[in-house]
This record gives sequence, structure tokens and C-alpha cells, in this order.
Amino acid sequence: MSDEVLVEESGNVAIITINRPKARNAVNGAVARGIAGALDELDARPDISAYVLTGAEGTFSAGMDLKGFLTGDFPVVEGRGFGGLTEAPPKKPLVAAVEGYALAGGFELALACDVIVASSAATFGLPEPKRGLVAGAGGIMRLPRRIPYHVAMEIALTGDHYPASRLYELGLVNRITEPGAALEGALELARKIAANAPLALAATKKVIIESQDWSLEEMFAKQGAIINPVFGSKDAIEGAAAFAEKRAPQWKGE
Repeated sequence: MSDEVLVEESGNVAIITINRPKARNAVNGAVARGIAGALDELDARPDISAYVLTGAEGTFSAGMDLKGFLTGDFPVVEGRGFGGLTEAPPKKPLVAAVEGYALAGGFELALACDVIVASSAATFGLPEPKRGLVAGAGGIMRLPRRIPYHVAMEIALTGDHYPASRLYELGLVNRITEPGAALEGALELARKIAANAPLALAATKKVIIESQDWSLEEMFAKQGAIINPVFGSKDAIEGAAAFAEKRAPQWKGE
């Protein structure tokens, strides 16, 4: 990976860190390409079951690098979108570990994650309208699907900052930690997720995301197409055998 994006492995969890602390981890082209490259590589590895996305030195991300934007450095990767993530999140579970600011595109990166763990000192917001811009990396589409409509409207239209505690009350943030402990809390949750069978995790995530648009008549057929292969997998047999033998399962992702 590039210097702008660091990847560290902790067992079967990969930690992806935006590493531009002097720019409050603003997302430029190098960051977008780095995240996309990391996800492409890690999604293909059976030994990695979940990810944590975070920012270096106490800030998640202040959003798009506006200085880079003015010079034509667009932080978008074809096929993956802003930050190399927002239009095509990974197949595996992704946990955001948020310290400091998660603003504009930074908030949109967090919204592209499956779970959000935030420090009590973290701040979220979509301030794009204050800069003549629009939160076009999924923010104004994902937010009203996650929290009440009128609250989403307030956040999107005012462009104001909101504390993690408020978003926790609304159910958008899963867990609140002490300042400085968001990564530790996210890793704890990611490890709990990653202890489960990889194929089952990927299928579960896919159904939850895609089923929002399924009709009542088609939902079980579409779900079956995704989950039936899991029931016939080697991991399903291993899970049943491990339960019967009272031992920890050894997943193969097969």
C-alpha cells in the first residue's frame, strides 16, 4: 500500500488506516486508490474475515481534500466511487473506528461501513452545502435509510456538526468508547464478527443490503439464491460438527 493508506493485520481482521494526519486525513486520489487496492486484495484472501477502517492520529477523516479538488485531484476510483469505497463496499464486514472528525466525505465513508464504533469526542456532519457542494458519495442517500427522515434532513440541510452521542441515540453509531479507544472497541467488535464463518458473513451482509428493495413476492427466492450455497458448504458441515463435538470450528471459507 501507499504511505497514505496503511494496512495492518490482527489475526483474521485487517485494519485499514487513512494516513494523512496533517491534512486531518482528508481523502485525495492516493487515499482513494490505496483503499480500493487494499479492499481488492483483502476481499480475495480467505484468511481475512473482517475489516476496520480508521484514521491516523485522532481523526477519522475531514472529507474530500478540497485543495486537491481545486487542482483536479479527484478522490474517486472507477467502479468503487469516492474514497475507493462508497459505491462498492467490500463483500466482507467493515467496521468504522471513528475518532475526532467524520465530516463530509469522511462521514460518507463511515456510512459505507456496516458497523460504526465512535469515541465520545467524535463529531459527524455533512457540511457540503456550506461549501456549495452536495454530499454525493452516498451521504444523502444512505443517511435517511438509517435514521428518521426529518433528522436526516436536518443534518443534510444545515451542514452542522453532530456529536457521536446524538447519532448513538438515533441508532447510527453502534458503540461509544472513551476518547482514544475507538480503534480498540472496533477491533473487539470486528474480532467477534470474524470468529463466524466467512461465507455465512458475506451472504448475511449481501441479503441485508440488497433485500431493502425486494418485493414481498420475490424476497425468499432472491434470498435463497444467495444463502443456499452456504448451507451446502464445507463450513456448514464444519459448524455442525464443531457444535456436536463441543470444539471451536475451523473455518475454511469453502
